[in-house]
Amino acid sequence: MTDLTKLTISEIRARLAAKEFTAVELTEAYLSAIRSSNERFNAYIAVTADKAREMAEASDERLAKGEARPLEGVPIGVKDLFATEGVHTQAASHILDGFKPTYESTVTANLWADGAVMLGKLNMDEFAMGSSNETSYYGPVVNPWRAEGDNKDLVAGGSSGGSAAAVAAWLCAGATATDTGGSIRQPAAFTATVGMKPTYGRCSRWGTIAFASSLDQAGPIARDVRDAAILLKSMASVDPKDTTSVDLPVPDYETAIGQSVKGLRIGVPKEYRIDGMPEDVETLWRKGIEWMRDAGAEIVDISLPHTKYALPAYYIVAPAEASSNLARYDGVRYGLRVPGRDITEMYEKTRAEGFGNEVKRRVLIGTYVLSAGYYDAYYLRAQKVRTLIKRDFEEAFEAGIDAILTPATPSAAFGIGDQDIGTDPVKMYLNDIFTVTVNMAGLPAIAVPGGLDGRGLPLGLQIIGRPFDEEMLFRTAHVIEQAAGRFEPKRWW
Repeated sequence: MTDLTKLTISEIRARLAAKEFTAVELTEAYLSAIRSSNERFNAYIAVTADKAREMAEASDERLAKGEARPLEGVPIGVKDLFATEGVHTQAASHILDGFKPTYESTVTANLWADGAVMLGKLNMDEFAMGSSNETSYYGPVVNPWRAEGDNKDLVAGGSSGGSAAAVAAWLCAGATATDTGGSIRQPAAFTATVGMKPTYGRCSRWGTIAFASSLDQAGPIARDVRDAAILLKSMASVDPKDTTSVDLPVPDYETAIGQSVKGLRIGVPKEYRIDGMPEDVETLWRKGIEWMRDAGAEIVDISLPHTKYALPAYYIVAPAEASSNLARYDGVRYGLRVPGRDITEMYEKTRAEGFGNEVKRRVLIGTYVLSAGYYDAYYLRAQKVRTLIKRDFEEAFEAGIDAILTPATPSAAFGIGDQDIGTDPVKMYLNDIFTVTVNMAGLPAIAVPGGLDGRGLPLGLQIIGRPFDEEMLFRTAHVIEQAAGRFEPKRWW
């Protein structure tokens, strides 16, 4: 690894413009880092070295002509949920073996149009179902962070664990990710990176493999708040191919960085103080409150009374949508096919072998709650709870709250295999306790590193904003980043 891989996107942009190095040299530095380190982290499941070199050469030609685009020559990794034309796209699942789409997702097409360079496809929980990146067909992702005095491998979070680990380990300058119940923010918090979950509808979902269509949203994971703002500007767009994408202008988010938060009213919800929350998390939250207060913001205690129902409601709505979305994977047109005596047996065998245990669990739950006798009792009731959760946030914002500050996760990263999803999946689901409300309400939220726990592992703070007010989140997150400082893992690999 060379120092080039430690540069932020904003630094890359400035130094490429100053001709201190070329886009090809930068790309080669990243490809070298991936060759030497990826085996240790299992972050990439497909590396597109030749494509990356071609894209970097094209960037150098544009830079030489003075025609640089916003992300010209910036090497990024792509979560395996985004369709990339002619390149491995499998949602880290066995059932999509060999699938290489003939089309490009809107989000990645936007990035390539702005000059970004694709390094490869990043590991993830299978079909984005998981909070630790242990459900991937390709095996777990290893966090670049380790507890002090301990060489145990830790999870990088999920489902965008490959994206977070690759950014934290300097294997890409930034990465695409998706968030259905916390899958951008929780891995970011576990790896001391910045994870931005935009408002539902800010980024097109077209060409992104669906988990739960009313909850999924794409966003970036980056080294710092400014880089996240730069990436989101390129990723976001209205798209006629996705009727849930919203036709609103995409602001230049970077201009929000450095703006004062004086006079802003920051809400602190009492419901996020949960029983058994580690003292380190509580201490960090208090620090975050003080940082905002010191910067001139007014801290207001608020109530979001339906928060306690968010997790059970989420784990009805999300599996219900998943069971519907995953019905298309049957071995007929693409991916894995396991032969059977007839078409019904072929379906059964293909799905039994192609899906992992966690995906099967969620499909079964989803099918059950949508079935004739239980639809009203479970799914319909969960949707009503979702409306109440959304209303809680609306009332807080209507009362003049500008943003809400909470912890990002209930703990720091845990060991691989520590929370056995096979024997106690509920323990794993509780990792989403601070994040699922945001998806249920369709709001934007950002996770920003706030400090380290007693074992030297990163912890993050979460800021939740009004719909389509991502600028407020970048503005407030930057204040926390300036107060807390930046964190990087000690190199052990």
